[in-house]
Amino acid sequence: MTNTSPNASPLAASPLAASPLAASKQGLIAKPGSRGIDPRAPRFGAGITAVLLLVVIGLALSAEMSPSATFAERASQPAVILFVVITGLFAWGAFAGVSRHPYGWLYRTLVRPRLGAPSHLEDPRPPTFSQAVGLVVTAAGVVLHLVGVPFGLVTCAAAAFIAAFLNTAFDYCFGCQIYLLLVRAGLVGRKADTRA
Repeated sequence: MTNTSPNASPLAASPLAASPLAASKQGLIAKPGSRGIDPRAPRFGAGITAVLLLVVIGLALSAEMSPSATFAERASQPAVILFVVITGLFAWGAFAGVSRHPYGWLYRTLVRPRLGAPSHLEDPRPPTFSQAVGLVVTAAGVVLHLVGVPFGLVTCAAAAFIAAFLNTAFDYCFGCQIYLLLVRAGLVGRKADTRA
């Protein structure tokens, strides 16, 4: 049964409302008149990130590193180099925004022209915050590995992989949900919300 009252949510009749994540996704929808992003773009980027993180985990677990390895030996491992690149990509997304991220460009250029219009647009702030969460997790992994903490890189890469996989496979953005909790608590988003 569809709610036809004038105060009904615009999502009430959309396919998004039928999904099990509809309640968590409604807070991500761009407000009317604001510039939104295609919600499939961050999922596309998360898919690429998940694959790269699996490669990092595989390389890190297959590498033999003695506890007495030097800083240079740790820093020159292929897993670390790729993880630093991923960390840089998270930094790009966190500071420039998801719409300016290289994966966003790839999506707009190669994927989006082949798809229909999205059913809704999302506010770019939650996915951008999610990129900052990814930056913190991956930067921690790099630092832990470089100072010699056993499995520091693998643990942080696995945590980032889980978040990227959840976004890719189930459309559940862990960092976005943290952002929404912080907005509800009044810790972020107040300045942007008071201008609207």
